[in-house]
Amino acid sequence: MTEEPGDLRGLRRWGIVAAAFLSCFTCFGVGYSFGAFFDSMSEEFNSGKGLTALMFSLTTCFYFLGGLITGRLADRFGPRRVVFVGAISMGIGLYLTSLVQAIWVGFITYGVGVGTATACGYVPMVATVGGWFNKRRTLALGIAVSGIGAGTLVCAPLAASLIDRYGWRTTYVVFAVGGMAALLIASLGAVTPPLVGDGGVVQLRTLVRDRRFITLYSASLITTMALFVPFVFIKTYATDRGVPSARAAALIGLIGASSIVGRLGLGALGAKVGPIRLMQAAFGVMASSYAIWLAADGRYGVLVLFAVVLGVGYGGFIALSPAAVAVMFGTNGMATILGATYTGAGIGGLIGPPLAGAIIDSSGFNAGITYALITAGVSTVVLYTLPVARGAQT
Repeated sequence: MTEEPGDLRGLRRWGIVAAAFLSCFTCFGVGYSFGAFFDSMSEEFNSGKGLTALMFSLTTCFYFLGGLITGRLADRFGPRRVVFVGAISMGIGLYLTSLVQAIWVGFITYGVGVGTATACGYVPMVATVGGWFNKRRTLALGIAVSGIGAGTLVCAPLAASLIDRYGWRTTYVVFAVGGMAALLIASLGAVTPPLVGDGGVVQLRTLVRDRRFITLYSASLITTMALFVPFVFIKTYATDRGVPSARAAALIGLIGASSIVGRLGLGALGAKVGPIRLMQAAFGVMASSYAIWLAADGRYGVLVLFAVVLGVGYGGFIALSPAAVAVMFGTNGMATILGATYTGAGIGGLIGPPLAGAIIDSSGFNAGITYALITAGVSTVVLYTLPVARGAQT
């Protein structure tokens, strides 16, 4: 197919991309700003790095595993209702988190609230964009998921500034109101995509026996065991080495800003080169970034370089994954397929930061960074075994 599917005019079609951008901006901007809250919450609840990191990891696991459910719901009932539910969940979850008196309660309020919101706002919206585009699918998806990087760039430093001025509890109230409002607006642009071809949908029982799916799933699981480590610990690492809090939090935002380059640049290039091989290269870039972090020894300029390199590779991974799925399995039922794929990232996100935190508590930051480096390297090797049929790169 060379024509764009459906009967929407170009302006409205790109309006759906804008809604997906806003949804990604909100969900991941809130979620990835957790590193700015980390020290304040750990100090107040007197919890170690591993236990505090579990709050982020449970959230990550919840929204990636939940994507399988919300993807199926979006395919059945349409994405708008699902994103609306996500908006309510975001507001209630963050507000209740601002009231908690024990960290384990935060596991529930933040994990379920933000986790559900992100599960509702990410997979359904990304799949919606993929279903409305054919010729410019990779570019459209790259723009949509660049909202993740933009949200990280804006929300992490904003959270750090608000926490310094008003405290972490008030900051969560501000994020609750803003996050719910933004997702309600995004839901207005969630238009159900058309079916193409014969309307066939890949069944999950068939999918899990497909070697391509198994390889992609395994690589995603392993790489996310490393990927989320800096989102939780880079600020603490930097402040422990004398970097002012605002500059340390800016490193999280810089990962997000650089990921925009990866999402848009590699996303556009993926339309010409092919998303699968380019995604494999992005995994290699992510793995190499941890070697830079390991060599940084607290030097801020080297930490900036690490954030940029990781961000570019991470952005490419996120932008190219949906395009690769569309190439391998088609766009009918894409929300369900993406949701199944992202459950691997949920498991990796659940395991990675707490494990890294335990390693850091016992053996120091260099040991934790080395763990991330080895894990990311293994994931790259696994992804390069992905079987790619001739002609499947376009």
